[in-house]
Amino acid sequence: MELKTARMTVLIDPSKKKAFESLCARQDTTPSQVVRRLIRDYLNHHGVTFVPSGSLDEEVEASKA
Repeated sequence: MELKTARMTVLIDPSKKKAFESLCARQDTTPSQVVRRLIRDYLNHHGVTFVPSGSLDEEVEASKA
């Protein structure tokens, strides 16, 4: 799990946003959780690897530089 976060601003149609937020609420999740999962799945699908920010692995990688 990531320990650090960064903000991403996304512009979408207001009615689509409302429907998305409503669905998330019905599924007892937050829009942020869904978007993070979507991004993680998209990266995995395309074979992109990354080290989560704030993880011990990130600290080890930084110390090698």
